[in-house]
Amino acid sequence: MLGLAGWGLAASLMVRANLGLGPWDALHVGLHLKTGIGVGVASILAGGVILIASWPLGVRPGVGTIANMVGIGATIDLLLPVIPPAVGWVRGLAYFGTAIVLAGWFTGVYVAAGLGKGPRDGLVIGLAERTGWPVRRVRTLIELSVLGVGWALGGPLGAGTLLFAVGIGPAMQWGLRRWGVLPAASSSAGRREPEPEPLRRAA
Repeated sequence: MLGLAGWGLAASLMVRANLGLGPWDALHVGLHLKTGIGVGVASILAGGVILIASWPLGVRPGVGTIANMVGIGATIDLLLPVIPPAVGWVRGLAYFGTAIVLAGWFTGVYVAAGLGKGPRDGLVIGLAERTGWPVRRVRTLIELSVLGVGWALGGPLGAGTLLFAVGIGPAMQWGLRRWGVLPAASSSAGRREPEPEPLRRAA
């Protein structure tokens, strides 16, 4: 729960930075604009599609997966009213940079709990295990792909969108390593990282 609350804080900072939404949020808004469904409904539907796509990779949802979908949103609703909007692009970049670091750190916190990964984290880790690529590369490729789809659907993009897309992968890999979900030593691009015990329990 601490990990989810921390991720909610990171997401709130990104919203208050006023530099554009993250790729996934831009996708959700784009779906809302094209179909008329609510942004929250679009987020839930996207999470469901991701869970289905992750199943062949051996990723199984757990209680932490459900908590992820509910807890982060609830934290955002609590924090947005008390976090002041960033004034100027310098403070906005400071908000966004801090948010990316927090997001990477707290991803490691809640994945290391072994109670199930968030839908998007499960997809990233499943693909990383299947391909042998580093987590940072898989996450960055997914974020850039989602960014492209969100842009095509008319989702709101900005400098922060691109910053998150290229920064969250390395931050996530760092957080997972710091919390023992990934080995501390760097792996080459062609070598599969061994699956640690917390990850096996979560799957």
